[in-house]
Amino acid sequence: MSGGPSAQKEFHTEWRKMDWSKEKRNAMVNELKNMKLNNPDMEQLRCLLIGPIGAGKSSFINSVKSVFQGYMAHGALAAALSSKGFTNTYKTCYIRNGTNRLPFALSDVMGLEPSEGYGIHPDDIINALKGHLPNGYKFCPLHPLTTECLEYNKHPKSSDKVHCLVNVISADKIALMSSEVITKMKKIREKASELEIPQVVVMTMPDKACDLVEKDVKKIYTSIVIKKKMQTCSNELGVPVNCILPVKNYHEEVGLDNDMDILILNAISQIMNFANDCI
Repeated sequence: MSGGPSAQKEFHTEWRKMDWSKEKRNAMVNELKNMKLNNPDMEQLRCLLIGPIGAGKSSFINSVKSVFQGYMAHGALAAALSSKGFTNTYKTCYIRNGTNRLPFALSDVMGLEPSEGYGIHPDDIINALKGHLPNGYKFCPLHPLTTECLEYNKHPKSSDKVHCLVNVISADKIALMSSEVITKMKKIREKASELEIPQVVVMTMPDKACDLVEKDVKKIYTSIVIKKKMQTCSNELGVPVNCILPVKNYHEEVGLDNDMDILILNAISQIMNFANDCI
């Protein structure tokens, strides 16, 4: 590193190599569109997104949909940096390629909150991991779904179960996460590990954490700030750094951006590869 002012912010070369070309973007889209499941009897891969309120779960789902649609999607109502989340039911988003549905789905849940009785109950996330939650189930922060409830799916199919757990964390809020939320996330991660479900972290809002990335998304893997944020995230949640995937969700933009697409596609490709290995 040089001795100038930028020495504290940026490495000379990328510490995680990326191909930012339009050709790479299109190749990743085509690979996902033509993905073959490792188990031919499976209907779809299911990935569950969890995280604190306002971390960007719904925005990530909208961003993935936007990339495949070719225009801005607004299917999942996003909290838009609010302290209140919009998701209060178990929602599954299916990604489409024209009229055909791709063989993977993203499930969204209510956000985690520090206080008991607020936000999703961790036991309902565990219910989702096992496939017991029906689509559209309305969460109750005080009372998770039990086997006695009519909505409880007692005989889940393989496609009802989760094949990859995606922890969504905002880069600018990692150091501010409460110990209570971290404890809840660790409990869920431990259960996912018992169930042999692979896990990743999608780290959102890198532009809010680093001015280099705010000016140029391609600087994300030369940024010392982002590398430190990823290490902090790894230390807090116990997820290896190579399973932490920074993305910039679509939020203020009115059109697609190749560099943002690359990060989103890189993340969803790795998530689906882990999920496919799981089955």
